[in-house]
Amino acid sequence: MSGPTGAAQRRGPFQAGDRVQLADARGRYNTVILAAGKVFHSHRGSFSHNELIGRLEGTVVATTEGTQYVAMRPLLADFVLSMPRGATVVYPKDAGQIVQMADIYPGARVIEAGAGSGALAMSLLRAVGDQGRLVSVERREEFAVIARANVESWFGGPHPAWELLVGELAEVAANLEPLAYDRMVLDLLAPWDNIAAAAATLAPGGVLIAYVATTTQLSRFVETLRAAGQFTEPEAWESMVRAWHVEGLAVRPEHRMIGHTGFLVRTRRLAPGTQGPERRRRPAPGAYDAAGLEWSPATLGERQVSDRKLRRVRRSLEAGPQPGVIAASEHDAAAPRPGQ
Repeated sequence: MSGPTGAAQRRGPFQAGDRVQLADARGRYNTVILAAGKVFHSHRGSFSHNELIGRLEGTVVATTEGTQYVAMRPLLADFVLSMPRGATVVYPKDAGQIVQMADIYPGARVIEAGAGSGALAMSLLRAVGDQGRLVSVERREEFAVIARANVESWFGGPHPAWELLVGELAEVAANLEPLAYDRMVLDLLAPWDNIAAAAATLAPGGVLIAYVATTTQLSRFVETLRAAGQFTEPEAWESMVRAWHVEGLAVRPEHRMIGHTGFLVRTRRLAPGTQGPERRRRPAPGAYDAAGLEWSPATLGERQVSDRKLRRVRRSLEAGPQPGVIAASEHDAAAPRPGQ
């Protein structure tokens, strides 16, 4: 193999089997998988895939009715927003924050809890490289199947640094080498239940970062971290990205933006046996929630994924990529550009 895993299929002229994103003059997107002899059809005309095979990225191709498309390989952010999914994906803006703020570096040993549909695993694998290690833990087997298919579709096969395990993080962590991992990323419903597992597996100075959707999750996770006494004072934030329309003197914010998707919390593992400095400011006694809250996707207002949809996504992934037009997706049809 020449170069890092997946790099070869990101370079050079288009080949049969390549995933190609077609952009029209109005910024609308279609995604196709090239196959010799196949034809791309739309209500704006058609063209043969042979017109793209062997040509370079950035080629402009015209349909029989004169509509022009710019052909590019999709970026990772494009792929994540249009790929088959079971669980909700971590948006590119948050994945970028996680890689940067958790300091995921080449060769790092990382644990990811909550693999979902595999979106974050792709960014983490790119960051750790072939010589690093990523252990992804997913409690639902059907989600793990989807995650593996998406990751292998993006990299063109299995990634040498990746291990995907089905089970609960606490059980998996008990079989991992203690204090040997550099980073841990939690994307779970109740991340506070896994603080002990994080303390047991993270090396001193290791980074723990969690992605949570609601303020109640954020509060409980931060307070549980503080009570554990094994980590530094947590930092919490969210990011919102707004695109701008720029046309001559008509410069204004776009009407659509990606606002709140989730909160990120970062902390670092203290040396074993070390107690962190006592906080000087404490919230009022009434600031804490009542005990006995039920933590479930329904109580948090998350959209539930039906078993029927999971079976359909799994069947399509197990069948493998099919040449021709990929079904229109939220990203292809209407979603903002990646990072917006």
